[in-house]
Formats: sequence, C-alpha cells, structure tokens
Amino acid sequence: MALFLFLILVAVILGLIGVAAHGLFYLLVIGVVVFVADLVLFGARWSRRRHHVVR
Repeated sequence: MALFLFLILVAVILGLIGVAAHGLFYLLVIGVVVFVADLVLFGARWSRRRHHVVR
C-alpha cells in the first residue's frame, strides 16, 4: 500500500511540474502514465486477493 501511495504522489508531483513549467509537458505525460500504471498494478493485486477462499 505504501508503494501505491508513493507512486500516486510521484505522479501528482510530475504532473504539477509539467503543467507549471513551460516546455516540460512531457513530465505531465510521464505523470499520467505512472498514475495509470499504478492503478493497473493496484487493480491486479486487489483482484488476486479476492480469489482466495478463506475457510
């Protein structure tokens, strides 16, 4: 969970820098890619946990 929150923070910071600094639009794109990848990884981990049957 800490890795998920850290990657969200990195994506937000890269996005803010990409929007604020002229000519650094690629940082916004990288921030969006990191955010989407983080959501995909979180979804994959969450779906794996739901398949375990507890008796």
